[in-house]
Formats: sequence, C-alpha cells, structure tokens
Amino acid sequence: MNLAAIDIGSNGARLLINRVLINENKEYEFKSVEYVRFPLRLGEDVFDTQYISPAKELQMQKLMQAFKLLMELHEVEDYLAFATSAIREAKNGAKIVEKIHQQVGIKIEIIDGVKEAEYTHYIIKSQLKEQENYLHIDVGGGSTELNLYANKEKIASKSFEVGSIRNTQDKNFQKTLDQLRKWIVKNILLHDAQPITAIGTGGNINKIFSMVAKKDAKQIHINDIESAKQHIAKYTYEERINLLKLNPDRADTILPAAEIYLTAMKVAGALQMLVPNVGLKDGMMEILWQKNAEKFFSTQSSNY
Repeated sequence: MNLAAIDIGSNGARLLINRVLINENKEYEFKSVEYVRFPLRLGEDVFDTQYISPAKELQMQKLMQAFKLLMELHEVEDYLAFATSAIREAKNGAKIVEKIHQQVGIKIEIIDGVKEAEYTHYIIKSQLKEQENYLHIDVGGGSTELNLYANKEKIASKSFEVGSIRNTQDKNFQKTLDQLRKWIVKNILLHDAQPITAIGTGGNINKIFSMVAKKDAKQIHINDIESAKQHIAKYTYEERINLLKLNPDRADTILPAAEIYLTAMKVAGALQMLVPNVGLKDGMMEILWQKNAEKFFSTQSSNY
C-alpha cells in the first residue's frame, strides 16, 4: 500500500509518498518511495499583501498537477493534503484551494496551528522518554508551534504568528517573540518542567543540524546552534548559496529561524536540542496508516 502526504507551507510545499511494509508480527514501517520539495514561498505574498498573487496561484496549480501525476504513477491509495499559515491567512486562500480541487482534483484542507501541532504530535511522541521534560519548537515560514511535554504527555501547546519568512516582513516580530517568551516562562513554572530538553523540527533546524552535528549524533548543544548562526551571518545571501551551498529559499530564512529556536531555548533553559528530522508530513502518514490499516489487513487476508 502506498500513501501520500502533501504539506503546503509558507516557504515550501512537500510531497511524501511512502510504501507501508509489514513484517511477520504485523508491525509496520514506512519506506519512502518519493519525496519532492518545491520552494513555493507563498508567505512572500501573503505576509506582505494578505493575498496570493496570480503568479503564485499558477505555480501552485502546476505543482499540484505534478504531485497528482506522481501519486498516480506510484498508485497511491490514499492521501492527505494540508495547507498551513500562508494559505489560511490569505484572503483568497480558500478560493484558490477550491479552484485547485475543481481543476486538479486534489482536495486541500486548510488547518490551524492547533491541528498542525496535533498531527506533528503523533510522530514527536515516539522521540520522548518517560520522567523527562521537553519543549518542542516547530518553526515554519509563517508560524511557530510550541508544545510542552512532561512524562511523554503534552501538557501545553501554543501557536505563534512568527516564522522565518514572516520575520523579514512583520514589524511586530519582536513583540510576538516577547509573547513567546512569556508563554514559555509561564508554562514551565506552572508545570514545574525543569530541567528541560528542546526538540527542534523544521527545515532550517534540520539544515543547521547537518552542518554542525557529529556523525550519528541525535542532538546538538545550544552553543552549536549559536555558532552556526554567527558563521552563516558572515556571508552575504549570494555567498550562502554559492559557498555554503544553501538552497536560495534556505539562504534567506535560516538566520531568522535560528533566532526563534535560540530565543525559545534560552528562555526555557534548554541546553540541548534533539533534532529528529520529522515534521507535519510524517504525522500525516501515521494518521493515514491508522485510517487504512484495517482495510489493508482485510485485503491481505482475502488474498490467501
């Protein structure tokens, strides 16, 4: 069985197609058979004008057509398509999503920050240890989701309208960061969640981790993130692309994202960050499998 997840964020849009593998104990795992990420960058329009431009709309339509063809070629049996911060804030976002449904045949659900965090939770919880506290920091292009965990249970959650693209255009960036700081302090004190470890998700922290982490490492120290930020800041945008070999849509978002991660870690008193390289799309896969597991096993039984 092949399943697909489409995640349309403020910076990039992703298609992940996984094959479900079942062992003799009926335990499942996913094998990636296709992964495509395109720098759609809807947030550039939305956080400036509150609308998705005709040019971006056309790009999005073409991309969804490409995603649909890939899903057909891989014989995908079920999929989920979610749109997050940029599209939910765009005044023409719902209209564009409906047009794509009518013209392309892909049904996209516009989700809020709470649901985004809920789906990511399904994959993050497998990274947690009992009797320990964690602050999950998920920085996207237009929003940042914070989730506080204690003893493997989520005890607080909040979505903030601050991200790696929104940062470059929103004059209220520091004001929102202050709200983020106050929320962390309040909830850590309320739940006595110390000591605490950070968990970082998002394309920018994955890139920073790949730049500084030692082989086979699963976490990095806050000083490593700070050092990476200072190192990248020495280069111009063009140098980050040509010398550091960052993708163009990463070269201008990695520093604002690093600032958000570091701010949250410093306020929380977290010295270490786990970077599991998972995100919304992986949580979507878990939900898709739960939805399709019974059908899969019943089909397998009928073949014998």
